[in-house]
Amino acid sequence: MSKKQKYYVVWKGVSPGIYTSWTDCQLQTKGYEGAQYKSFETQEEAEQAFASSPYAYIGNQKPAASHQHPQALPENFDLNCVAVDAACSGNPGPMEYRGVYLQTGQEIFHFGPVYGTNNIGEFLAIVHALALMKQKGICMTVYSDSRNALSWVKQKKCKTKLERTPKTEELFRLIERAENWLKTHTYSDIPLLKWETDVWGEVPADFGRK
Repeated sequence: MSKKQKYYVVWKGVSPGIYTSWTDCQLQTKGYEGAQYKSFETQEEAEQAFASSPYAYIGNQKPAASHQHPQALPENFDLNCVAVDAACSGNPGPMEYRGVYLQTGQEIFHFGPVYGTNNIGEFLAIVHALALMKQKGICMTVYSDSRNALSWVKQKKCKTKLERTPKTEELFRLIERAENWLKTHTYSDIPLLKWETDVWGEVPADFGRK
């Protein structure tokens, strides 16, 4: 079941505005002295609040519901890392993926759309991040919220059940290229970790289409 979309107003932070994920909100407010922010159920409410004084909303909050947005990132969380995610309209369907650098919230790569599945997109995104780091000679943790994709990368094999057809040929060529890269490169120095969505909120590379 899809989670209810929330809208996060940041009145005072790195870049004030309205954000659609808790993690993006955190990136604007974590460590920012005097940060002012609040979540809203609808975009209308958020836009109205952003145009108003924060003091009309802050300090008058209802008790948090049990399904309140997840906790903040751990205090010692190293933002010098990359988070990846994929989105698919239908499964299979038009798929795209991207990587985001957490320190700045900047998108560092984006690919698609191409016909495929979400898991394949997550797999390709991780390999893309690994290849980019090796190319640039840098080393930082890569986070994905897909256990399947992390497992496939570990096995150096995309274990999709998607059938190879003329429609999916382009995708399977990408898969073969990614698998070949994994088999011909060493990347044990780059930690591949699961993004704990239940604790930290949506992965920062999330496309916000759930």
